[in-house]
Amino acid sequence: MPQLILSNSERIAPAAVIADDRKPVGTDVDFPDVLADLDVNAMPDDVIEYGRVRVGETEESRTRLVAELEDMIYEKGDVTPHRMDEKFLLRFLRARHFKLNATYKLFVNYYRFRENHPDYYSINPLDLSFIADLEVLSVLPYREQTGRRILIYKLGNWNTNDFDMNEILKASLATLELGILEPMAQILGGVVIFDMNGFTLQHAYQITPKVVSTIFDLIVYSIPMKTYAIHIINESWVFETVFNLFKPLLGKRYNEMLFFHGKNMDSLHKHIDPKYLPKVYGGVRPNYPYQHWLINLQNNATVVKEMESLGYCIVPKDLH
Repeated sequence: MPQLILSNSERIAPAAVIADDRKPVGTDVDFPDVLADLDVNAMPDDVIEYGRVRVGETEESRTRLVAELEDMIYEKGDVTPHRMDEKFLLRFLRARHFKLNATYKLFVNYYRFRENHPDYYSINPLDLSFIADLEVLSVLPYREQTGRRILIYKLGNWNTNDFDMNEILKASLATLELGILEPMAQILGGVVIFDMNGFTLQHAYQITPKVVSTIFDLIVYSIPMKTYAIHIINESWVFETVFNLFKPLLGKRYNEMLFFHGKNMDSLHKHIDPKYLPKVYGGVRPNYPYQHWLINLQNNATVVKEMESLGYCIVPKDLH
């Protein structure tokens, strides 16, 4: 397993492991860490240690704060959660480093977002596969050198005449809800790359104040998924114009995790080892079809059950 994150030394990517007898598609003999599927059980020793040192998670804190959070939710009665099991509550505690009041606020925000946007959950996420087909949004089927997954947006691939920003936000939420199912992601968080190549004024006009507000409600205040770093590449003056809408809303923490690289891939490589990047970003990896994720996930009974518990309707589709 990866060396942790507590040191700057290079890690060796582990071979991907599937926990049941399914035969997933999309593996790569040249890169044994490639697997477009979720591991909802893995918690390597180095990640446990990272959780203890950086997140404040120990057996004692986990037992105590899950109980205290549960009591607080029942006593205050601000929201009516659809589930209260330890596994579910833990994702919120991990997202706020086991700080009880901050965790409770996140929990309430999550349920208020659900109440205000029921249409984001009453869908079959597979119906949004056209967004993945265009690579407007994708997740690499392997982790980078610190064990984190990489989410990539290519908004320049978005034809605004075909669908609006709301569809991208629905796909983003479903992707994040899927990502949170991995205990490793709950502790380590994820990395985001915004590839702004081809982003034009036509795209910028779709980023209205209402859209900006929804993005912040979702990504910053409501979803229990930590963002470790956000990398902006191939940005132009058009992006900078849109970014100025967001900038006043960004707190210190988000400003510190933003990195602007332009077309300088060497700058990006200071943060993400090129061994874990596609060739288009100066890496060594091929471009893997996103359909592999969709095929494997709809065949993963654990994932389907978890997503249906959130309100999603997973109707299998022929994605080959």
